Amino acid sequence: MERDLRALFSTNDRSLTAVEAFTNREAQWEFVIAALVAHLRHTAEPAFDVEDLESPRNNVLVFHGVGGIGKTALSRKLEAALAAAERRPPQWGEPAWSRERLIPVRIDLARSAGTDFEQLVLTIRAALAELGRPLPAFDVALRRYWDHQHPGEPLEEYLRRGGLAGRFGQAMPQQMQSAMADVAQALLLPGTVGTAIGQVTGSLVRALRERRQTVRALARCARLADLLEVEPDVDALSFYPHLLAWELAQLPADKRVTPVILLDTFEDVGDRYNRDLERLVQRVVWLMPNAFFVVTGRSRLQWAEPKLHDELDHAGPTYWPGLAASAVVPPTRTATTAGAHRSAGRQVLVGDFSPEDCDDYLARRLARGGQPLIASGIRQVITDRSHGLPLYLDLSVTRFLEIRRTGREPAPADFDHDFPALIARTLSDLTPDERHVLRAVSLLDAFNLPLATRAAGLRQEAPAMRLIERPFVRVNPFGLWPYHLHALIRSTVRDAADQTDDRWSPGDWRQAAERALTALGEQWTASTGRNRLLLVGCLRQGLTLARDFRLDLGWLADAAWAYVSDSVWEPVAPPARPGVIGGLETPAGALVELLSALARRQHENRDRTAGRLAAVVNTRLLPADLHEMAIYYLAKAHRDLGRSTDSRHGMRLVAGGGGRLAPAARRGLAHLARIDGDFPTAHEAARTLGWAGRHHRVDGDIWWPHGDMHRAATAYEAARTEAEQHGIAGERATSQAQRALALAFADPDLADDELDLTEQLLTGLDLRATTLTTKIAALVRDAGTDRNIEDRAHVLRAEIDVAGLVAAEGMLELALCFHHAVRADETAVTDSITHLRNLTQVGDYAYYVDIAHYMAGLVPPDPSPAAWLDGQDAVRARWHQLVQARRARLDTTG
Repeated sequence: MERDLRALFSTNDRSLTAVEAFTNREAQWEFVIAALVAHLRHTAEPAFDVEDLESPRNNVLVFHGVGGIGKTALSRKLEAALAAAERRPPQWGEPAWSRERLIPVRIDLARSAGTDFEQLVLTIRAALAELGRPLPAFDVALRRYWDHQHPGEPLEEYLRRGGLAGRFGQAMPQQMQSAMADVAQALLLPGTVGTAIGQVTGSLVRALRERRQTVRALARCARLADLLEVEPDVDALSFYPHLLAWELAQLPADKRVTPVILLDTFEDVGDRYNRDLERLVQRVVWLMPNAFFVVTGRSRLQWAEPKLHDELDHAGPTYWPGLAASAVVPPTRTATTAGAHRSAGRQVLVGDFSPEDCDDYLARRLARGGQPLIASGIRQVITDRSHGLPLYLDLSVTRFLEIRRTGREPAPADFDHDFPALIARTLSDLTPDERHVLRAVSLLDAFNLPLATRAAGLRQEAPAMRLIERPFVRVNPFGLWPYHLHALIRSTVRDAADQTDDRWSPGDWRQAAERALTALGEQWTASTGRNRLLLVGCLRQGLTLARDFRLDLGWLADAAWAYVSDSVWEPVAPPARPGVIGGLETPAGALVELLSALARRQHENRDRTAGRLAAVVNTRLLPADLHEMAIYYLAKAHRDLGRSTDSRHGMRLVAGGGGRLAPAARRGLAHLARIDGDFPTAHEAARTLGWAGRHHRVDGDIWWPHGDMHRAATAYEAARTEAEQHGIAGERATSQAQRALALAFADPDLADDELDLTEQLLTGLDLRATTLTTKIAALVRDAGTDRNIEDRAHVLRAEIDVAGLVAAEGMLELALCFHHAVRADETAVTDSITHLRNLTQVGDYAYYVDIAHYMAGLVPPDPSPAAWLDGQDAVRARWHQLVQARRARLDTTG
């Protein structure tokens, strides 16, 4: 168990136990096992040749991820687990190797660690000192380099000063000295070896060229002489690892070892503009094919990209097949999935902790008496805010201790908090242009390259192209826009106090929001055809920007009209942002509330919808056409609630305005006439409505109360066909549901197919009233049977009550009356008539009581004032005939 010294030294509470908790990462361990086993198998093959400089390399595994995700902790834990079984986390499985000897060595490449290339090479050689023997070919070359580059400086002192002696011991210089002595003796050189390195290497080169027997062992290293002849500079040093790999290959089988070299913080090796150090490091990996390298850093290795062939010795998928883009493994791979990709992907994105892992980490990080010090409620808040990022968990632990030092106990509200340190970690290795793009795209839920570039106000896409390669940019190839920021990084960049030198002012943020809104509008207007997905995506993001930054509506007005025209009602309203004033104070806020109310009316009581729409109307913040939209849908809500007078007033206002919704408002007036029982007025109006007023559906709505179900079904079919021709999915489903209802009264067998089609057309749509109509139609189809009609009606009544749809409640009661009439249950029919009378006492749908009497063959004692198109007697006869036909059918089918 490793102690968390920072936590221990931040409090006087000696009962506190603070440990560096290590959580999960089983999947990453599985990847290491799989890749290392494949490497060991490859190097054990008879055909493997360490001097083969042309074959592709697959001896590197990369773990990359956002800063603070836990890559360094993973690298350290891998080194410990590979060094000794007892240091392996208990949740990690047993490795598949047994007799193979591994020598793990971790090298921190962070700039703060001060590791240069020379020290990297020395560290690898120092780690191999545990072999207990010199490595002559490499040691001679290294000694020549050292004396040339560090004249008069003992290697032993350098190793001691740099910490390598303390880490690996003093054996390495002694082994190098022994190698020099052996070579000098083989060459029969006199004098002190330490003062004659030039003479030793010169004589050795001549002996190698002449293939003398005295140096036959070293002569097998084909490139040793060449390396000893060139200028011993850093570039030459980068080729010496070939000699190290060759020496390892000469070890006896029972002494054979595999170095596992863990290169951490690889992002500090260089930048995208200067790859000099990266080229040297890559050369080490290439020239040591019998060693295995585990790289951890913020970005994936680009070595498999051919475009880098001028900057690196070996670039392209031919050289590094496991590092190619197609072989990159996403963070969603589990341990099980890892096994299925063992031979392919060698670039693994380190994913976030799961909520369970976050809680476990926090519970074990601070304890007293064996119990978690951080309460479960606080752990839950931290977990929710962290989005699985370990660095956030660490910062929260520090904050927890800071609050305790003030003398009070931390509370969950203390951790609804952003940490500016996350911004510094995120921006630390980005170029100025990349930082600019990052801040711009933090305004967006998702983006593509053109959108990111336009939002940032840049002319070239290059900075955005570089940014999307960063691990905090997540990729969804099937999304409308493929890229999005890690949720915590995005919220931190947007909300945390930014103390960096190039931080944005409020004006900068507003200008970026304006650019992003314009770019979204351009993408929507440039699309061809009816792209509903693009419309909804642009509307969602555009509404957020306009509301949060109080921007003009612009293209959002036209997009809102396109949204309502399909009657699909996907949720488009953005969630509220803390500290952002929106609501009903700006046109954007009013539009957000309008569209939210329209979408939510499929899930809210109509009374709630009416209240929200009335609030929007009363602000008068919207442009005239959108103001009429609010009035129209408020009038519809009033109609659904049985407030016909209010509904009629709103419909007349919109119809008289002559705007986009005037035909729909005239249809609304026709519906109100039908609800009143004034069928001649409704019928006359239907002739003038046209497609825009949904004339065929209005016709069907008039004929089914008359009991003329086939005529109604024909009208609804025409309405459905017309909606298909215009590509209006919501209207198509609504017309089909009404057709199914009409045919459910007349022909249950045919209604089966119509209901199936209705269900298909409703898939992916959110139409509550139409869904209820479909369920009522299913009841009508089953009328007279014992298929749980009463129980189903009870459930439906509850749904209708929640929705607040008066019309649906009356329709349900009429369906039940039909069922009771078919079964000749006079008592139940009487009860249904009484219930219907109560529902329609305000005058709306009063003729439903007449129809209920007609079904049972009764004469209404006080008929409604309904004006039937072909007279009361014809209507009574048709409804009674429907009941008789259903009884006959049931008698026949038994």
